[in-house]
Amino acid sequence: MAILQTILSWFNSRRIEEIDRYTHHSEEIQGYMFLQLLDRAKHTWWGNKYQFSSISTYQDFKSRIPLQFYEDIKPYVDRIIKGEENVLWPGKTEWFAKSSGTTHSKSKFIPITSDSLENCHYRASKDIQSIYFRNNPQNNVLGGRTLTLGGSHRVSCINDGVNIGDLSAVMLENLPFWTDLYRTPSREVALIEEFDQKVEQIIKHSIKEDVTAFAGVPSWYLVLFQRIIEKTGAANIHEIWPNMELFVHGGISFTPYREQYKKIFPSEKMHYLETYNASEGFFAIQDVFSRDDMLLMIDLGIFYEFIPMDQYCGTESDTITLADVEKDKNYALVISTNGGLWRYIIGDTIKFTSTHPYRIKITGRTKHFMNAFGEEVIIENALYAMDKACKLTGAEVKEFTAAPVFFTDKEKGHHQWAIEFEKEPNSIEQFKVSLDKALQEINSDYEAKRYKDTTLNPPEIFHIKNNSFWRWCDQKGKIGGQNKIIKLSNERFFIEQIILLEQQT
Repeated sequence: MAILQTILSWFNSRRIEEIDRYTHHSEEIQGYMFLQLLDRAKHTWWGNKYQFSSISTYQDFKSRIPLQFYEDIKPYVDRIIKGEENVLWPGKTEWFAKSSGTTHSKSKFIPITSDSLENCHYRASKDIQSIYFRNNPQNNVLGGRTLTLGGSHRVSCINDGVNIGDLSAVMLENLPFWTDLYRTPSREVALIEEFDQKVEQIIKHSIKEDVTAFAGVPSWYLVLFQRIIEKTGAANIHEIWPNMELFVHGGISFTPYREQYKKIFPSEKMHYLETYNASEGFFAIQDVFSRDDMLLMIDLGIFYEFIPMDQYCGTESDTITLADVEKDKNYALVISTNGGLWRYIIGDTIKFTSTHPYRIKITGRTKHFMNAFGEEVIIENALYAMDKACKLTGAEVKEFTAAPVFFTDKEKGHHQWAIEFEKEPNSIEQFKVSLDKALQEINSDYEAKRYKDTTLNPPEIFHIKNNSFWRWCDQKGKIGGQNKIIKLSNERFFIEQIILLEQQT
């Protein structure tokens, strides 16, 4: 182990030197990424269509290639899934990450090329280690094992040599065999789709291991740890794994879960490191523990563009590069990647907290959404589910808003919907069940969280009867014009105002 620590320390120090160059050479590094991506893809179908060989400047690039949503690239993704090679990226793409869907699709299938897997996702995992070692040189992470929860969609082969699954499952399937020596549970257990069965197996096989770290979505792990405490009778997780010191978290905001994690891990040696990653790529890592922002990773095979949100017009928007961003201003993130995504609007909004180096915070989505538990419910999902529930129950909805109710020590979270009906349903309970089922039908991430109430309890309907939406608009001077009710929010401020108005009537 001492020899391994020495070798890793050498590699980590080399990588930290490269990351330190971000402070003064970010635009130069991004320029290199830009040219490298174009050169790699110039002989693909996409590269030929847009004549990558003759693009030499960013202005050429953005004037020639349109901005894209998933619906725009889906026809090309379908071709790749059927086995066609050299469409968006050189060679055959054999892996796809299943992600939350859109208006037209229950799920998105994001291409995971060998380049994006090795030079983005895996390389970022190594960067997390380098950054943590720098912040905490006395750590003992490698003295034990890393707990791996795995995903909810196991890899399945849907075509000759084409495989689809959660990003975490795709990464597990492609890791070299020797990494099993540093993880728990086994790969087979981590890839079990049935959550209850997986928890039982983790308790069976991992309790006696020396676990020092874990990584993933806070809501899923909170459920796991609560189950472990119930099963073992332990007061907290440190009684089971006394050397646990690091949680690398991402996917959703950690804020609603922070206090509960402090109770589960009542030790000052426990560290929390935030990351910003998705099926489409790995974007940022919290590089300084005393800060609450993240370092934008600019050399992982991703070229970044940004749309100022005060000028956002979807695919008709104008974009800027890293060199022109301003601090404390909201931007929609646009990426071109070594996974074959070109000028892809990922749907997230960020703001820069620093430009030397470039550090960011996630500020939300380009559309209204709920993602407190990793469910990624967007407005199109909500409208689809609302329409279906109305048809099934004879209801007509006049206005609605929805927000999460967060975890407590005794209860899992759920969604709360405040709804004013133009025509009331035959049964509020039937409407709730129909809404819940329709959301599971259209959104695979919500479906996974609701499966057997694993992470999310059933939704709650708060019936608005006294024009509280109108009265709120009247109080705020927001009647008429372009003013709109917030349909979905990841915060409870708006829904609580509406409910309070209703209760005061």
